Amino acid sequence: MKRGKSPQSPVIIVRLLREGIIESTHQVQAVVCDHRGRVLSFAGSPETAAFVRSALKPFQALATATTGTLERYELNDRDLAIICSSHQGKIEQARQVFNVLWRCDIDPSALQCPTPTGAKSPLQYNCSGKHAGMLAVCQQRQWSLNTYLQYNHPVQQLILSQIADLMGMPPQELIRAYDDCGAPTYFMQLRQMAFLYAQLSCGNSLAMERIVRAMTHYPEMIAGEGAFDTELMRLAPGEVISKAGAEGVQCLSRIGEGMGLAIKVMDGAKRAKYAVAIHLLKQMGWISPSAAETLAEKFMELGKFKRLEVVGELSMP
Repeated sequence: MKRGKSPQSPVIIVRLLREGIIESTHQVQAVVCDHRGRVLSFAGSPETAAFVRSALKPFQALATATTGTLERYELNDRDLAIICSSHQGKIEQARQVFNVLWRCDIDPSALQCPTPTGAKSPLQYNCSGKHAGMLAVCQQRQWSLNTYLQYNHPVQQLILSQIADLMGMPPQELIRAYDDCGAPTYFMQLRQMAFLYAQLSCGNSLAMERIVRAMTHYPEMIAGEGAFDTELMRLAPGEVISKAGAEGVQCLSRIGEGMGLAIKVMDGAKRAKYAVAIHLLKQMGWISPSAAETLAEKFMELGKFKRLEVVGELSMP
């Protein structure tokens, strides 16, 4: 990945308007990279860092797609999609996670993600698919199922080495911390997140091509009905990959063009990242005007009296 000076440009501003009067504002930074790691455009600083959170899931899923695990247990693209997901805990989603574990002969009690409040099983937790994927790799490699979340566990070391390899850096340089689900996540610059997503969609890896296919063919598994990632990938089938992360992180890629976009809302607001994603996708021509309008109606018109307004553009280096 190419490194140079630290360019900066004005951040993007998202305003919450109540009957046209500004009530709240959010500052947002974003960067677009190509699959060689070159920064193509940005707002704010490409080197702003944040935890990538659940936007990392397609790359954590590489462990299942590169070790023969999918083939060993006859897991299909729908299974792979739930492994990449931040799902809503709906019955069909929890059943898909159960299917992954059942095919691998793993009891659901092996899941070490939390059980959501009011739910009966960790299968309903939004990260359960990711955990099931990690457990599947452990079963295939005959690694311990009891300690699969520990930093030094072989499955976490495998995931770390694959991500570091994609980023072109030594694994020990990646800063990690535990996510809310108990699995490791990583602290990355926005340009690094965008670089990962550019590689995801550039077509240079059979494993990543399968992940892209799974996510685009089964968008209802990735998030769920009414959720941004699902709605966007339905409106732009086979054109855009979208994966949300907590605390205002959103990552996207343009399929077949090797371009990735990473967004970070500095105060962590979910509503602002969706508004900026729609704004930038439209600006870059990654989605049609009609798709942008449909998404804006759902994610920027917040009711009878409130709407979001985005001010700002991407700048060239």
